[in-house]
Amino acid sequence: MKTNCEIMEITDEKLLRIALVTSLIGIIGLIAFTPTIEVKEVDIKDINRAMIDEEVRITGVITDIAQSSSKTSYFLTVNDGEAQIQLIIFENQVAEIQSKNLDIENFKNRQVEIVGTVTQYNSEMELILSSGDSLRIVN
Repeated sequence: MKTNCEIMEITDEKLLRIALVTSLIGIIGLIAFTPTIEVKEVDIKDINRAMIDEEVRITGVITDIAQSSSKTSYFLTVNDGEAQIQLIIFENQVAEIQSKNLDIENFKNRQVEIVGTVTQYNSEMELILSSGDSLRIVN
């Protein structure tokens, strides 16, 4: 009579097949569900501490642009008519934007759409730009 160990012997080949099938199922799932993942669009006044680390989409006018003392990052003030928030653009996103022949200063007084991650600094809510493609002029 065979023991359970002899019946359920897992070989490298069986393990490889299991890993391959599991990977394929995961990839198919990602392909199927990725288009349905949408960034939540919010008004600036509705951004709160419960949303920290969430990615959101806002629309507003860039009313002020300041550069960091190291000259590598930018701080943009975005106003949607009811509230305003600070948008932080770090060095790597600045480089992405500039690689498209755009200057950060050109966004001033322009209506923009922004996708960013909500964060808090000195008790103030802020957005960190998700990527260089996440800041675009809409008007």
